[in-house]
Amino acid sequence: MSPFAFDAAADTATAIAHGRDAAYIAGGTNLLDLMKEGVARPHQLMDINALPLADIEPSPNGGLLLGALARNAATAYHPLVRDGYPMLAAAILSGASPQIRNMATDGGNLLQRTRCYYFYDTGTPCNKRVPGSGCSAIGNLARQHAILGASAHCIATHPSDMCVALAALEAVVHVDSSAGRRSIPFADFHRLPGDRPELDNTLQPGELITHIELPPAQAFAPHSAYLKIRERASYAFALVSVAAALELDVDGRIAQARIALGGVAHKPWRRPEAEALLHGQHPESPVFAKAAEALIAGAQAQGRSLGSNAFKIPMAQRAVVRALEMALAGQTSLLPGSANKE
Repeated sequence: MSPFAFDAAADTATAIAHGRDAAYIAGGTNLLDLMKEGVARPHQLMDINALPLADIEPSPNGGLLLGALARNAATAYHPLVRDGYPMLAAAILSGASPQIRNMATDGGNLLQRTRCYYFYDTGTPCNKRVPGSGCSAIGNLARQHAILGASAHCIATHPSDMCVALAALEAVVHVDSSAGRRSIPFADFHRLPGDRPELDNTLQPGELITHIELPPAQAFAPHSAYLKIRERASYAFALVSVAAALELDVDGRIAQARIALGGVAHKPWRRPEAEALLHGQHPESPVFAKAAEALIAGAQAQGRSLGSNAFKIPMAQRAVVRALEMALAGQTSLLPGSANKE
């Protein structure tokens, strides 16, 4: 591991004063791994665990504010999240392991890096790690890689489960820096790779995530679901995941719908025009299938032979239909002991 300086911030002002020069660390569940592998080499770490950013509380508009330092486990099991945003709770509990969820923070979850094999292997070219060096995944082992939004420079996927639910919920990320505070709609927070795949998000240098705001979602709570398809039952990243939510009117038709895909792109994948196909429709599988087809339109397989991820295209379409069926039935998750809202 490369040498680095270490300091701890006693307050937010101190943290953001050093933000341009230091990497923030809280749970460290991803950053420390990257440092051990030589992928990340910060010259200075700034411990922010002492900052007063761990509260979970109602927002003035009837939604919820998640402090950036709230732990993933505390968030998933919090009554206001569990009852008002069950899809988010299910998504968090689908990720990692209990030990990691006890350490990982909500703000850190947004910032975790891709789990692309080549990104972690410093002996191979990777445009995310060394811009301009090439993408080793293209044409090779790409089972875990993107089918949507990829570029000639990168086909990596974002690994978060929590972020897929946050995308569907249209969360807002609040940040602070020496330049002032700003709010970033979740759809604008993460980036597609384009020709700058080393940039995962739209944070500016020195910006610190302080809160994640959830808009009111009471209308979606009874009919929301998170479905994760992976190669083993635990501690595995998604091949495909789906956050789905429905609001039904008094006649049982779909008043609103939200669908976000994980494991398929450099950011959680959402197309409002696909959701619009459900509005006013009776909730049934053929209608769900049309929305799924629109959501993954333009998907392209990566890799070759046994390394190809072509299987992800039909898998994603079927997973969307299944997740919407689960949401309709009030089955939030396939996890053991998951709540049935019906």
